[in-house]
Amino acid sequence: MRIELEKRAEVSKLFAFVSPLLALVLTLAFGAIMFAMLGKDPVGSLDAFFVEPLLEVWSLHELAIKAAPLILIAVGLAVCYRSNNWNIGAEGQFTIGAITGSYLPIVFYDWHSPLVLPLMLILGALGGALFAAIPALLKAHFNTNEILTSLMLVYIAQLFLDWLVRGAWRDPQGFNFPVSRDFAPEAVLPAIWEESGRAHWAFIFAIIAAIGVWFMLRYTLKGFEIIVLGQSERAGRFAGFSSKKMIWFSFLFSGALAGLAGISEVSGSIGHLQPAISPGYGFTAIIVAFLGRLNPLGIIASGLVLALTYLGGEAAQLSLGVSDKVTRVFQGLLLFFVLSCDTLIYYKIRIVWSRLRSGAA
Repeated sequence: MRIELEKRAEVSKLFAFVSPLLALVLTLAFGAIMFAMLGKDPVGSLDAFFVEPLLEVWSLHELAIKAAPLILIAVGLAVCYRSNNWNIGAEGQFTIGAITGSYLPIVFYDWHSPLVLPLMLILGALGGALFAAIPALLKAHFNTNEILTSLMLVYIAQLFLDWLVRGAWRDPQGFNFPVSRDFAPEAVLPAIWEESGRAHWAFIFAIIAAIGVWFMLRYTLKGFEIIVLGQSERAGRFAGFSSKKMIWFSFLFSGALAGLAGISEVSGSIGHLQPAISPGYGFTAIIVAFLGRLNPLGIIASGLVLALTYLGGEAAQLSLGVSDKVTRVFQGLLLFFVLSCDTLIYYKIRIVWSRLRSGAA
């Protein structure tokens, strides 16, 4: 007996639409089982995890802060994935963007100018794009697997950040702690509504990026090229499109958005460089991209949902006394059910019974 997946002749549009919702419901159901196994009230735990963080205005600001990098990174990844290029290293591009964007406020800390913040954002996006160019170069010219190269570069970026904040960029007045100088006021990303919370302009950047990429994919020749090459490289060649150029474009574009997310997070939320600047936004953004069906407008909604898992995880640690790893469990369950539902929508399961003939080896 063996189990095979057979591609369906026709895919249900209804089930394709409700698949993310079904995955979310299954995640909540299995999350309730998990809380019950931990000895917690399932309904009360889910309420503390997903509802209570939305009841205060300041919590909504925190939700926007956590959603901003997820949406920015996931929008760039959606362009990669729809063009059939698998960038798994957005976490590293996020980190390098934070480093390159922080160069001005750390090295030239005496320079006070309105130009500091715009240049920081540009340097952050440029750093992320250049770091993403490494797996693009290796795939386009050496046919290297981009999943492996982009993933391994994540650890190089994180170790490089750790080396900087413990060495050359460590604050000389920081009592030997591994942090950089605090950014000057000119280098801090301003809040959107400072009177009610600390959500900053990174969320606006994320919304603009999502709408802009949605327009590009739907109404421009570049968007058509992305979709055609992603579905069939051979058909793209007949249309005159270059798969190598698309590798470069998709990686540079996604790397730039990840780098912009990195410097926005450091400038708007943290205010300095430190060894840990991300709880895993670059990896979680992969879930955001697929939960949003690789649609930039859907990514806005899925980004808010995944941001809520971070916020709910922090709240659950205080109110329920559970580990912060619960957040990772919810994110893993969500990705598992999204992929499982999609698999069953596009494929049907066949059980093949086979018997060995007499005399067969």
